[in-house]
Amino acid sequence: MEYFVCVLLSKKEKKFYTGFTSSLTERINEHNSGKVNSTRGRTPFDLVYYEVCFNKQDALPREKYLKSTYGKRYIRNRLKNFFHF
Repeated sequence: MEYFVCVLLSKKEKKFYTGFTSSLTERINEHNSGKVNSTRGRTPFDLVYYEVCFNKQDALPREKYLKSTYGKRYIRNRLKNFFHF
């Protein structure tokens, strides 16, 4: 089973939300429809980055890294030509 580590951008707050899922489309829809408590007031979201991992054991540490200071810096550098923060 594939897992996706994804970064969503809140259009409202201009902040990132990072997580992982086995169903990327379904998870984005859950966030945008307000079904996720932690992001309910931050909708709508755009998918701005994702990575595919082939198992959960690889996805969890990658998610943790992308949530760290260095991981956030990595994402901003990857997206520097697309977004102005």
